Amino acid sequence: MDTQSIIKALKQAREQAKDRKFSQTVDFIVTLKGLDLKKTDDQVEFFVNLPHDPGKQRKVCALVGPEMADKAKEACDNVVTQADFDKYKDKKALKKLATEYDFFLAQADIMPKVATVFGRALGPRGKMPNPKAGCILPPKAPIRPVYNRLQKLAKVSAKKQLAIQLAVGKADMNDEDIAENIALLYDQIIHHLPTEQNNVKAAYLKFTMGAPIKL
Repeated sequence: MDTQSIIKALKQAREQAKDRKFSQTVDFIVTLKGLDLKKTDDQVEFFVNLPHDPGKQRKVCALVGPEMADKAKEACDNVVTQADFDKYKDKKALKKLATEYDFFLAQADIMPKVATVFGRALGPRGKMPNPKAGCILPPKAPIRPVYNRLQKLAKVSAKKQLAIQLAVGKADMNDEDIAENIALLYDQIIHHLPTEQNNVKAAYLKFTMGAPIKL
């Protein structure tokens, strides 16, 4: 998928969705075919570092021991130290935490405790600290670079339905940057599908208040 064809579609989408009083989100949608999602091998889940920040602040919560608490407080939006884990035995508090944050970091040597306390809420939401996303850190690891990288990280997943939908930008971004995000995502999606291009039914981009534009 070349960036010029994406830019052309973006201009068409902008025309349809113009005159809104807020910066609309731009979504990239890929519908799939020829997959049986009941089979693990046909399910899709991976992470992609986008070339450009898609424009939405990702809220990050750190689940750490005392060794990492100070560094985590300097870098993350929220920090839950091991001493406070018991507070999240309360189901309402746990659900609120799981809903509020996009990514969770964890200190590697306390992961069993993290899984025990937070797994029931984070697991079903796909938010458990994931080593593939670089979210499980040794006690002496720097945290700020991880936080910054997560702002451009996209989680691509198709486990329950034959479609992938991801925010790739905001209306106030330039078309070239949005197009580069879409092109990279599409290439990575193709690479991760069992029969690559043959598993793609269609691809679209869409502004919040506009109709889908086929690519």
